[in-house]
Amino acid sequence: MGRTTKATIVFLALMVGIVVYRSMTITHLECDVCVTFQGEQACRTAASGDRKATVESAVTSACATLASGMTESIRCQNTPPDSVTCRQR
Repeated sequence: MGRTTKATIVFLALMVGIVVYRSMTITHLECDVCVTFQGEQACRTAASGDRKATVESAVTSACATLASGMTESIRCQNTPPDSVTCRQR
């Protein structure tokens, strides 16, 4: 095996290690969010490093089951959640 091949393998292993490490440490907040839209309710859980991003992700996920079409999805995502419960992981 040549030097270039060895260097490439070491570089790729290092990059994979960094990606795995970063993906495991970034999600330190988990939120349960419930949304009611057009008389139906959906609750979803999301995890992230930032509270706002976590809540937005959970609302988007809940609205995916409650709304059909882009207009309804936007209206649903602009609806304030019924409940938000966050905890540190």
